[in-house]
Amino acid sequence: MSEPLIFDTAVWVDFLRGKHNPQSDLLTSYVEQEDQVLLIPTILQEVLQGIREDTQYRQIKDIFSYFTVLQLPPIQATIGAAELYRGLRKKGVTIRKSNDCLIAFYAIELSTSLVHLDADFELISKHSKLKTWSN
Repeated sequence: MSEPLIFDTAVWVDFLRGKHNPQSDLLTSYVEQEDQVLLIPTILQEVLQGIREDTQYRQIKDIFSYFTVLQLPPIQATIGAAELYRGLRKKGVTIRKSNDCLIAFYAIELSTSLVHLDADFELISKHSKLKTWSN
């Protein structure tokens, strides 16, 4: 069994659209091998809210029910993400989307690597304890 990983929203979108890149191919491998694919509420929300067709929405929502959804107490997660964002700002690093800090905080707090396609996560990892997957 491989290391449990969190796959960011963009990786899920590419996976669901059949787009190939190292990150979506890794997610495909994890799903096919039934390795531990971890979800967090923010990624679940971002993926589901982007689906336009009701039938596809229901199908994807059902598929997601088979994966482990990690949950932290909401106040802990929001304060942790805010502290991460503020700490990065003090270092001169501005993250464009605050949800990225929430996603990063989950990965940091749960000692799990994040698979992503977003340059902001590389910035976060350079200035925090965030571990990211690299091919």
